[in-house]
Amino acid sequence: MKRVGPLLLSLLLAAPVASTALAQEFPSRPVSIVVPFPPGGSVDSVARVLAAELAETTGKVFVVDNRAGGGNGVVGANEVVKSTPDGYTLLFNASIHVVTPLLNKKVPFDVINDFTSIAGVAAGPLIISTPPSTKANTLKEFFAAVKADPDSFNFATSGYGSAGHLAIESLKAQAGIDTDVVSYKGAGPALSDLMGGQVQLMADPMMSSLPHVKSGRLKALAVTSATRSPLAPNVPTVAESGMPALEMLSWYAVWGPKNLDPKAAAYLSDAIAKVVKSDKFKDKLTVFGFEPMYKNSTELQAFVVDESKRYADIIKAGNLKVE
Repeated sequence: MKRVGPLLLSLLLAAPVASTALAQEFPSRPVSIVVPFPPGGSVDSVARVLAAELAETTGKVFVVDNRAGGGNGVVGANEVVKSTPDGYTLLFNASIHVVTPLLNKKVPFDVINDFTSIAGVAAGPLIISTPPSTKANTLKEFFAAVKADPDSFNFATSGYGSAGHLAIESLKAQAGIDTDVVSYKGAGPALSDLMGGQVQLMADPMMSSLPHVKSGRLKALAVTSATRSPLAPNVPTVAESGMPALEMLSWYAVWGPKNLDPKAAAYLSDAIAKVVKSDKFKDKLTVFGFEPMYKNSTELQAFVVDESKRYADIIKAGNLKVE
């Protein structure tokens, strides 16, 4: 029998180890980024920018998977909760992910305890707008008109519990009014009725509202950021429009299921950090009216806890229906 040389023997013995290490390398197959809404909205648009930049930065495959249903993204989020915590199934969602369980006690997951926070990605102010036919040019004037003739006004939101909805509820509380807020299934139909004058006030992300403001089909009264947006420098902040200061951002982040594999979590956190801190990502977000908002896992988890408390206070003050 022919003897195996020492070098060949060492290579043969090392082969299974190398093969195992290669098989365990993350990610060795496509990573699914679940967006719990249909294509075309702000959540989907930001997710697709992130996925494309992650693919370019890492050389790996990141795929956006739209899984709408259940109201406010519950179905898609729950699928991530139930997925194997290996890093191949992630959730990309907005602030409504935190609000929904506060409004619906039947939601089958706990936002704080059933997910692994990975990274904060982006944030942007809302534009508060009204039809051009509205005589008011500031929020202060608008709410004075509402008080004078409350039956002539209805407000709109693109989704019950969205950042826009909470912004409107906060403004109502400040103004001391109780005007109805009509909840629509998406920004499209809500903006259509706003432009048509069926409703008279709405707060929504710049991505969907700003084009209509620029075309003259809507009148912008304020932005919900602490300072004016460079995309709409002529639109005042809420405080500049005569109301108490209000900062309500639509923000976006990435989560994984509970007990996410630490190596996968570290890889994803590092990769997202590189993307979000890049000038290229910032430039792409600017088109949609958003800015990078990087938060690491610890920072995102603390942020979610704080935002949950703030949203709960708004819901209580607005006496919003809790199912």
